[in-house]
Amino acid sequence: MVSLLLGLLLLAQSAQTTAAPASAYVPERVYDTRRQGFTDFESMLADITRADVVFVGEQHDDPNTHRLEAAMLDGLRRRRVTLALSLEMFERDTQGGLDTYLSGGIAEAEFLELSRPWPRYATDYRMLVEMAKANGWPMIAANVPRRYASSVAKTGLTALDTLSPTERSWVAADLRCPLDAYYDRFAATMSGHDGAADAQKTTTERYYLSQCVKDETMAEAIATGFDLYNRKLVVHVNGAFHSDFGQGTAERVRRRMNGRRVAVVSVLPVKDLDALAPAGEDLARADYLVYTVAEPRK
Repeated sequence: MVSLLLGLLLLAQSAQTTAAPASAYVPERVYDTRRQGFTDFESMLADITRADVVFVGEQHDDPNTHRLEAAMLDGLRRRRVTLALSLEMFERDTQGGLDTYLSGGIAEAEFLELSRPWPRYATDYRMLVEMAKANGWPMIAANVPRRYASSVAKTGLTALDTLSPTERSWVAADLRCPLDAYYDRFAATMSGHDGAADAQKTTTERYYLSQCVKDETMAEAIATGFDLYNRKLVVHVNGAFHSDFGQGTAERVRRRMNGRRVAVVSVLPVKDLDALAPAGEDLARADYLVYTVAEPRK
């Protein structure tokens, strides 16, 4: 009787260990815009493994979006994909601290002091970094240091002329910022700001140049990392505006990696997964639209 009870106890403990926790499930539906039909998460993963760069466009403030990002990385891990993880959330001058942490050279507390993490790092991005660390994936601190982007937003691209050679190396060498369709989309998001028309136009253009510097710098970091890490798949996570419609950072990666496949995934939190009918501009937003239930912050 004792041995039977012990066996049942061990079996129960084993089930608890191997079963996925209930909170791990994230409701989602995946839409393939090229085929204009719904598909499944695993089919999407199977396809993007054949890309050279995958953009994952997020809504920064949605918890389910971050869980799905972790699910994507875990799915690629299960498929034994060798990858490099690139994040908008780390700036290029923190690459050394990031590399040292991934190699086990410093503790997490020191890493966080060195890396200027985003405010919700613990809940939103730590799981991605720790997954990379556990699997030996290199990471790319892709973004321009925010102080330089802020300077450009205030005074324009001439702000970069005052940087030292080392500081300038953290900004993309090749900066192309035409007032194109991407600018039009950017200006539309700024249209609600108060101010006189001429002053507002000047402000919008300077903020756009700051956005462009971020896009160009992330694109340069991705392209450099692709070669540095022996052309592994690069998965880059950024705010969806940077990659939606193949614009922004995605367009600038294509310019630098001509002939390479760049796939774009956009995660879209919605109220109701059962009432989806993608149409219009959404069909041009990304290769895959991953819908999830919007979850308010607690």
